[in-house]
Amino acid sequence: MIREVIKRDKRKEPFDWERIYRAILKAAKEIYSLSEAQNLAKRTFELVKHKLSRYRKSFIEIEKIQDIVEEALMRLGYTEVAKAYILYRRYRQEVRLIKSKLGVKDELKLSLNAIEVLRDRYLLRDKNQRVIETPKQLFERVAKFVASAERNFDSSKEELIQEKFYNTMVNLEFLPNSPTLMNAGTGVGQLSACFVLPVGDSMEEIFDSLKAMGIIHKTGGGTGFDFSFLRPQGDCVFSTKGRSSGPVSFMRIFDTATSVIVQGGRRRGANMAVLRIDHPDIVEFVEAKLDGVSFSNFNLSCGVTNKFMDALKYNKKFELINPRTKKCVRKIKAKELFSAITFSAYKCGDPGLVFLDTINRAHPLKSLGKIGATNPCGEVPLLNYESCNLGSINLSKFVKDKKMDWARLKEVIHLGIRFLDNVIEVNNYPLKEIKEITIKNRKVGLGVMGFADALVKLRIPYASKEAVDFSTKLMRFIRGVSLEASSQLAKERGVFSNWRLSIYRKKNLRLRNATLNSIAPTGTISIIAGCSSGIEPLFALSFVRNVLGGAKLLEINPLVEEVAREEGIYSKELMYRIHGLASLKEAKVPHLLKRIFLTTFDISPLDHLKIQAAFQKFVDNAVSKTINLPSHASPEDVKAIYLKAYQFKLKGITVYRYGSRKDQVLTLGSRENEPVEVVQGYAGGCFSHICGS
Repeated sequence: MIREVIKRDKRKEPFDWERIYRAILKAAKEIYSLSEAQNLAKRTFELVKHKLSRYRKSFIEIEKIQDIVEEALMRLGYTEVAKAYILYRRYRQEVRLIKSKLGVKDELKLSLNAIEVLRDRYLLRDKNQRVIETPKQLFERVAKFVASAERNFDSSKEELIQEKFYNTMVNLEFLPNSPTLMNAGTGVGQLSACFVLPVGDSMEEIFDSLKAMGIIHKTGGGTGFDFSFLRPQGDCVFSTKGRSSGPVSFMRIFDTATSVIVQGGRRRGANMAVLRIDHPDIVEFVEAKLDGVSFSNFNLSCGVTNKFMDALKYNKKFELINPRTKKCVRKIKAKELFSAITFSAYKCGDPGLVFLDTINRAHPLKSLGKIGATNPCGEVPLLNYESCNLGSINLSKFVKDKKMDWARLKEVIHLGIRFLDNVIEVNNYPLKEIKEITIKNRKVGLGVMGFADALVKLRIPYASKEAVDFSTKLMRFIRGVSLEASSQLAKERGVFSNWRLSIYRKKNLRLRNATLNSIAPTGTISIIAGCSSGIEPLFALSFVRNVLGGAKLLEINPLVEEVAREEGIYSKELMYRIHGLASLKEAKVPHLLKRIFLTTFDISPLDHLKIQAAFQKFVDNAVSKTINLPSHASPEDVKAIYLKAYQFKLKGITVYRYGSRKDQVLTLGSRENEPVEVVQGYAGGCFSHICGS
């Protein structure tokens, strides 16, 4: 009786008959229809099983099993299937060779791009910069460290919770934000992704904020700033009898410092700069990135008020207020200012808009002050010094046989909220001010990724009413279960300290966390999970990724073949026709594939916005989503999107017109059938490096 399999790296694994059958079936499906492939696989498997049952040893080498499978296929006359099986073995050997060159031992069979991203940014290294951790060990490290928070409440649960955390991560059902994966269980120990820092109107306060930013970036976090309190350019500085240079000039110092600091030696930091729409320097701010080189480490957003939107609606002038004196310094036509904003966004993707009144109306802790800024990608509006921990559920893992597995999704939501609350307990905070307010408010942001993949598996077109209805149902469910999970934690651990100051007190809703949900762009964690980014549509069906210091690797969305096989329309000719295409819009392929495999430029801005609005309705933080526009879009298109976003009660909005930045991370083929080309760390969504990788 064979009990163990000896892998190529000499590891031992339990012998599994089912894995042998699946390997045969996979090869058979390359040649035959599903029903024919299943019959072939059963016949071959019985022959293999008969041969292996006579094997005398308790262990067997993996190569020996594969040799027996090949021999059985040939003996039964399935030569084409045998060739497919042999080719797959060769492909796996090549993949293993590349992973070996990367210096990573991969027990989880992740994609090459996932392995390269993990190697570059996440896996631990020794003092000689050699990788000393596997992906499996990474998840073990994170699960163990985060589960250690259970000791603060009920240590008897620690081992079970650790196992559950590990399983959800290793199964790629849930992943936390990058700093948690990088730093959990290490000397750094800073696990939060999102921070907002104050910028006061004095040299001391400005440089205190700059220092705090550097500390946060060094540990892997991103920072948001509201520069609206700085006096405008040309205003009097009484201490020196000089004139102020204005907020934009000080932003340059923050941008330069960010370029110098590399987060934990792994990636560059990211920032969000917000300036209120009524600040006298708003036009300079709006046009700050038009030169194509300035503020490469910043996303810019105008802090828009209802008062401005009313002035725009009625074509009135709008007052610009000196934040030092609180007096009007001049008036500007709201329509002209809005045109400047939308033209800049058309030219370079910035600024976006954050709707401050909408954000503050929904804030559960109004009594603590107004929110003026968000994290770098806009999904978490925060008070000064607040931080937030994010995690995302991979929705594609919860679709079984074209149906959502709501029961398992509920389990993972509970685990996700618990995981993020535990992070607050074990986190090593970079500043005492951050620790104090974070622990008092305990904000978390559980969101999703793999949304577009899930729609494909459900056979729902992204640009459809059905998709909007599903988004509403899905996020209502996630929100309801998140409240349930936080309420349960409150019974176990107590409500968050500032609960009595929150809107929840009046509702008698006892929660552990002031906020619960957020939709992040997900970036590299969706590469690790092998799914689409956030709630973005698919960006292409096949593309070339630049890896291994310049090598080019063709990637084809595996869902195309999966769906074709399930629907009985698979053929090698069909796959050949799809090969290299960014979109199926003009392709000669079955209608079903055209209908459900919509890519980002196949979808109208309005349909993008409808999806974002459906999620925002049940998200207490915010939703990060980029409305990607084709190169031929106009400033008027941007105006229409920004106005509609306000009407939809979104908390923020960002657009990106293809080709409007030199450093974008995606390049469409210049010729027909030439595939899209992307940089190594691109996962979909925004085409700029700040939110795309």
